[in-house]
Amino acid sequence: MSEDSPRSPCISVCVLDDDDICLGCYRTADEITDWTMSTDAQKREILRKARERLEASFPMRL
Repeated sequence: MSEDSPRSPCISVCVLDDDDICLGCYRTADEITDWTMSTDAQKREILRKARERLEASFPMRL
């Protein structure tokens, strides 16, 4: 893993909802499974999508 390589967003709260989205990191089950084989660009895309899911879950900002 290079210095620029994105780190896993896992926070060890591994619970999948009914849509197979992890309630800890907001990645899909497939994204979690594929993480170690993903390129840095793919990891960044996974992180972007997870961030969007998180923000959609909590749309109100203070």
